[in-house]
Amino acid sequence: MTPGPGTQSRAELRFAAWYDRLTARAEHGWAGQRRAALVGALTGRVLDLGAGTGANLPHFRAAVEVTAVEPSAAMRAQLAAKLGQARVPVEVVDAAAEDLPFPDGHFDAVVCTLVLCTVPDPARALAEIRRVLEPDGRLVFLEHVRATGLAARAQDLITPLVRHFGAGCHPNRDTVANLNAAGFTLQAAQTFKPLPRIPLIAPFVAGTAVPAHR
Repeated sequence: MTPGPGTQSRAELRFAAWYDRLTARAEHGWAGQRRAALVGALTGRVLDLGAGTGANLPHFRAAVEVTAVEPSAAMRAQLAAKLGQARVPVEVVDAAAEDLPFPDGHFDAVVCTLVLCTVPDPARALAEIRRVLEPDGRLVFLEHVRATGLAARAQDLITPLVRHFGAGCHPNRDTVANLNAAGFTLQAAQTFKPLPRIPLIAPFVAGTAVPAHR
């Protein structure tokens, strides 16, 4: 998760401190299974964007190297403590998704897991992802997204509260539409509602996207 660069608020620090405990049940169940399926077979140079406290680390198996980008100092400290869980070389980088310090086409794959809901400027972040992604590379993602009907309106109402306590998280963000607008084509995507349900933090989408020029 990426609360953004700069000084962190008390709410962001508390969120980082409690994040692993809050997500432990999901990570031992559906979330961990989804992460493993998404990133386990990725090869070459991989960018783990908004790497948070390092939930993806134990699931990388085939990458030559992983660059874990995380702008939250509190999250990064927990991430660094978990580097021993990784099966592949990992470099931790302090950077924002909207301003990545890497050359064009540097990565064979980019991973976004529960991060595109939090970036302050999703259009700019997706433009940066496309820039640093090798032309034949792919973006793999696991995100919670905007619902429909009354649930979507309820998400709109709770978004200010969730943003404050959830390190900038937008439960009402239409990430699939943002991917399309940024010039990505979804090759495979599955929409689902995991159990146990988290009120108004659903549905989720997991899948793969590639630059639309292909």
